[in-house]
Amino acid sequence: MLKPLLAEEWFNKETMLTKSQAAAFMCSWVVNIVQYNTIFKKVKPLKDAADAAQAMAEEKQAELAIVVENVRQINEKVAALNEQLNEAVAAKKRVEDEAQGLQDQLGLANRLTGGLADENKRWAENVLTLKEERNTMIGNALLASAFVSYIGPFNYIFRARLWRDEWIPDITQKSIPITVGIDPLEVLANAADQAVWKTEGLPADRVSLENAAVVVSCNRYPLIIDPQLQGQKWIRGREGTDMISIQLSQKQWLKKVEMAVSNGNTLMIESIGQDIDAILDPLLSKQFVKKGRNFTVKLGSEDVEIAPSFKLYLQTKLINPHYKPETAAQCTIINFIVTEAGLEDQLLAMVVKVEKPDLESTKEELVNKQNEFQITLAGLESGLLQQLSDADPATILQNTALIESLEVTKKTSTEIKEQQAIAKETEIKINLLREIYRKVAAEGAMLYFLLIQLCIVDHMYQYSLESFTTFFFKAIDKTEPFEEED
Repeated sequence: MLKPLLAEEWFNKETMLTKSQAAAFMCSWVVNIVQYNTIFKKVKPLKDAADAAQAMAEEKQAELAIVVENVRQINEKVAALNEQLNEAVAAKKRVEDEAQGLQDQLGLANRLTGGLADENKRWAENVLTLKEERNTMIGNALLASAFVSYIGPFNYIFRARLWRDEWIPDITQKSIPITVGIDPLEVLANAADQAVWKTEGLPADRVSLENAAVVVSCNRYPLIIDPQLQGQKWIRGREGTDMISIQLSQKQWLKKVEMAVSNGNTLMIESIGQDIDAILDPLLSKQFVKKGRNFTVKLGSEDVEIAPSFKLYLQTKLINPHYKPETAAQCTIINFIVTEAGLEDQLLAMVVKVEKPDLESTKEELVNKQNEFQITLAGLESGLLQQLSDADPATILQNTALIESLEVTKKTSTEIKEQQAIAKETEIKINLLREIYRKVAAEGAMLYFLLIQLCIVDHMYQYSLESFTTFFFKAIDKTEPFEEED
């Protein structure tokens, strides 16, 4: 009904104000109320729908809150169950790891006991031996110290008579405990030590081994009677190329002695006579004076500081020297003159090397191998004992490295013993073949010892072993070949 009126151009507030202010406001109210009514009819349904949607949303939010709470409770239960599951899995893993660890320990224990099984017998024997040596140590040490102190200047026969027929009965008679059947050489050096000396160039005869034991064990500086230079050769092989060699006939020899003493070198004074220069007396007598932390010795007019690593050897080529008692008190005199049996073995090797070079080469290789075997076995045994002593008893079964090292040691030791057995059998066969030439070697040794006895007639008759071997080889070359008889 109002649309025609509202459509009139004059029906508005501005136009009506020109007529009447009351009519203008009434016109404005009519226009506005009509617009309000028009808009309200459109908005009211939307508002009702919004209210309904809001109510439904609130209802759904309430339902959602209930569902969320249920989900939270379920998640908490799931988390608790997962925690229990994780604990159960961890417990299972711990049990499995513990079981595996125990199984591994059992395996390592079996390997350890298996690896030590072979050592058990030897260690049991060693324990018994050590128990016995606790009682016999005094007599053994007395015999060994007397051997080192007094036996050196004599030959093999006199040495054996002294310690075997004089000293041991005397010790026994005085009720001093001593090992029955004791050998002073075995007290001073084991088989491995002797093997090392042989690889250093020491002859393998008994006297040479005794001499080496005395040199290694003596506290005084050794003076070796060495006309055949076998002792000098061994000492050079033992000390290496850094050893300084001098003769008292050289110029400024005292300066070289002073340098060796202060630098800690190994010094060998070669070819000394029966009289030793008195300048060396303080050094030989070890008249050392302590200054601060170091020791000094008076050489001539100089006080020379002594390095701890200094070593001194004295060597003479005289066959039967006569030294003053003071020299014998200052030094340990050691007779390195070759024995007839030792020379016979050396000449036998020379003859076989000429006649059967392959045979002698095999023999030398076997001897070197035997020496290496002894050294290796001793090193393995000492290394094993060191590892066992360093291991913690509480964790020894977790020490895989120790057990693996033990197995390697056992395997190596077994292989070496097998090779030793084979080498000994081969050596026996080779020795039987070498014995064919024994007569030649024995005759050569006898001739040499006859020659060196000429020095008793006159001191000018001196024959070196090197010169003798030269003529020995010449004699072999001049000998007419002949067929070997079966």
